[in-house]
Amino acid sequence: MVYLHELVTALAAPWVVLSPRSGQLTGSGAAGVYARDRRILSRLSVTVDGREPVPVHVDEQDAATHQYVAMLEGLGDAGHDATVMLYRTRTVESDGLTERITLVNRSRAAIECRLDVALGTDLAGTAAVRSGAAAALPELAPLPDGPGRIRWESNDTRVVVTADPSISATPRVEPGEEFTLTLHVTAEFPKSTTDFSIEPPAERTPYDVTLTCDDKRVERWLERSLQDVSALQLASGNDRYLGAGPPWYLTLFGRDSLISSGMLIPVDPALAAGTLRALAAHQGTRVDADSAEQPGKIPHELRAEVADHGAGLVLPPVYYGTHDATQLWIMTLHKAWRWGMPADEVRELLPNLRSALTWMKEYADPDGDGFLEYIDESGHGLANQGWKDSADAVQWPDGTLATAPIALCEVQGYAYAAAVRGAELLEAYGESGDEWRTWAAALQERFRAAFWVDGHPAIALDGAKNPVAGRASNMGHLLGTGLLDADEEATVADVLAGADLNSGFGLRTLSTAMTRFNPLGYHTGSVWPHDTAMTIQGLYAAGHADVAASYVDGLVRAAEAFDYRLPELYGGRGTAEESTPTPYPLSCRPQAWAAASAVAVLVAALGLEPDVPGGALVVEPALPWQRIELERLRVGPDLVSVRVVDGEATVVRAH
Repeated sequence: MVYLHELVTALAAPWVVLSPRSGQLTGSGAAGVYARDRRILSRLSVTVDGREPVPVHVDEQDAATHQYVAMLEGLGDAGHDATVMLYRTRTVESDGLTERITLVNRSRAAIECRLDVALGTDLAGTAAVRSGAAAALPELAPLPDGPGRIRWESNDTRVVVTADPSISATPRVEPGEEFTLTLHVTAEFPKSTTDFSIEPPAERTPYDVTLTCDDKRVERWLERSLQDVSALQLASGNDRYLGAGPPWYLTLFGRDSLISSGMLIPVDPALAAGTLRALAAHQGTRVDADSAEQPGKIPHELRAEVADHGAGLVLPPVYYGTHDATQLWIMTLHKAWRWGMPADEVRELLPNLRSALTWMKEYADPDGDGFLEYIDESGHGLANQGWKDSADAVQWPDGTLATAPIALCEVQGYAYAAAVRGAELLEAYGESGDEWRTWAAALQERFRAAFWVDGHPAIALDGAKNPVAGRASNMGHLLGTGLLDADEEATVADVLAGADLNSGFGLRTLSTAMTRFNPLGYHTGSVWPHDTAMTIQGLYAAGHADVAASYVDGLVRAAEAFDYRLPELYGGRGTAEESTPTPYPLSCRPQAWAAASAVAVLVAALGLEPDVPGGALVVEPALPWQRIELERLRVGPDLVSVRVVDGEATVVRAH
């Protein structure tokens, strides 16, 4: 199994390095240098006089630059103090990697030693690494490429390492002096088989948003999250989007990239606009069961080549197997418009909006029962096509898996919101939205009649139209969509407040009362920060600030435990003796919607609801903190700062 939880990640998408805390890449597990769905180097290790340096410290200076500190035994003065040290400064950039390996002599005499760098690669695809198939691949033979250069080539991928002075050196270092060996790693990639390729942005947008809060943990959480957001940026032409997470998902995803960019609109509205356009460029135009493409459908993920994930899961380069990305695209467009996306940019996407709305009615409901349901028709795609897309994600209280086709509750909530908000957009541009308001109202009534079981919304309807009972986080996504009335939202809030779902570190994906509850189950009891954050947004929108505050506290506690870089997911038994959450060994860290959650939580707690087209900004704070000031938010053309002290809000246009 390829575990990630103990690896250190340095990132400037699409390049990323995952290594143990020693900094040594030894060709084992998931460690390596990656770029564009390929492991560029599997081996990059240093020895001095044939011995491994002894790791001492990792200084993660920012998302892209790390320094690994080690001492060298057998060199320098006698005694217990280390007097000869090795510093490896690793800097990841959008087009490669630079590593400076510096030997520092603080002993009383000159030293002479042999410094060797071992390099190797299998050029495995990330899907093969994740599935374990790459473990059987041999390292490729290196090819000479001139003085101080080594290269590897396979399937039109070419990797070059340049060493200055050489990957093997025998320096003499005087007392107080140092010796540095510098490596540069670059790569050339084959032309994509589709019209999509994984590319870095022309410029990596930094963030000048500042936060002052009486809980300093929140400040650190936001600061590190925004560093990671900047590092995760990729681009399709001039349109920026966020890669979902390194190393497996560092590409354009429908659901992930939309949720992440939607959460980040208050700090980076251009990111959402770019994501909307990048996905619209690949919106479905035909019916194709192999790729799950349908007219108007927004894709699930895009890659440069087929991804074989093992166990029969083989996804084509452009794969549409998602039943929620299309609605989320509409919802993100509406939110971007309300926050001030330029009118002409919104207008350009109206044809895509119409197609997306039509998909909900004509293709997303294949049996015509009025609900949006999915089934994998290809035989090699995802069995579940909501955000909980693992095979066991939808199950009954006794652990029995629900049979397809499956109509998820949150997918219906997204569809209702997409129809109503899509209608509002159409009307703003002089078209009628009546058809979609009528459709949404009918969906609401059908949902109320079919989904409620045991006093709360079911996780889903199964293939026989039975409501799948059991308590899970899915219902949290219904809050704020408009699908539920105020009494129903209050009922859901009460359920979410229960100790079976609230782990103390966030919202469990599945209740502890379920037979197959597992705090480290991918979608069967673990905590996902974005899932919790989206529920927090809904709780605040529905007026249940007390329940929301409990979950905010949980995320802040988890952020602190993970050094303010929240992973994709983690465990949370929530027992009295558990003071920190348990890492999930396969979790991406950083990850786009986990990083974006910090912004989502803050904006929701501040109660910010702009309507730039209508010339209004509503601020209704319900904070778990006494004092907070969030500066330089983007609301239309303006920079805005919001200060709340003891419940009293002040909004200032920044200069």
